[in-house]
Amino acid sequence: MAWRTFGQSFVTLLVILDPLGNIPLFLALTREYELRARSRAAYVAVLVAGAVLAGFAAFGSALIRYLSISLESLMVAGGVLLFLVALDMLRGANSLVLIPEDASVALVPLGTPFLAGPGAIVATIVLTRQHPGVIERLAVVAGAAVALLVVLAALRFASLLGRLLRPSAIHFLTRIMGLLLTAIAVQLVADAIQRWLRQGLG
Repeated sequence: MAWRTFGQSFVTLLVILDPLGNIPLFLALTREYELRARSRAAYVAVLVAGAVLAGFAAFGSALIRYLSISLESLMVAGGVLLFLVALDMLRGANSLVLIPEDASVALVPLGTPFLAGPGAIVATIVLTRQHPGVIERLAVVAGAAVALLVVLAALRFASLLGRLLRPSAIHFLTRIMGLLLTAIAVQLVADAIQRWLRQGLG
């Protein structure tokens, strides 16, 4: 197991998925649900997010090659996008959207775009492109799976965590994750520039 790749995948996706920061949103969207229905919504949301990320992990690289997009360009684009996501986290912005009453909140907006959103999708594609080896790809998948399990645990026990953690504590932790995500975004752009310079494109 490529433990460094596993750790990179786990930490990157965990700060993007922001399990604690999504608790207030999850409770708001499922406020009319009974306990069993709320638990089922948590499982479905994580399964949907996992399926979306798995699809882009499997076919994202092929799509990027078809569009003739270099890894360095994808890293810069991903870094910029992750920086914007981190900026929202640092500002405490909430992108809650209105949904039809008959829609399943577990599918939309919880499963996607709040969990498997653009940031998580781009990060997954970048990670799989950065680590082409079979063992490394498995490490990326394992890291993403563990991150999703943490999200599942947070949503599954959202009611309890919502009572234990004050809103100020959740906002503080979200901003800490936003700071970490900012560092990841900057590092992506810096790595891309280094690769361009080594290739004589600077």
